[in-house]
Amino acid sequence: MADAAKKLGTTAEIDLMENGVYVVKDGQVVKAPAPEEGYGALTINWQGGKPCHGKMEETFKI
Repeated sequence: MADAAKKLGTTAEIDLMENGVYVVKDGQVVKAPAPEEGYGALTINWQGGKPCHGKMEETFKI
């Protein structure tokens, strides 16, 4: 995979001090949204070898 990125000559820069989840699809980097309350789960669905949909479930701490 690293060889493929070198051939394309594409790079992206992200802030490693900021917590987050990133998805790369067709050369584009997308940051997944974080749950508003700070607790939850993110499920990514794949189709044809590519990420296609995401589902966010939020929970809350009592």
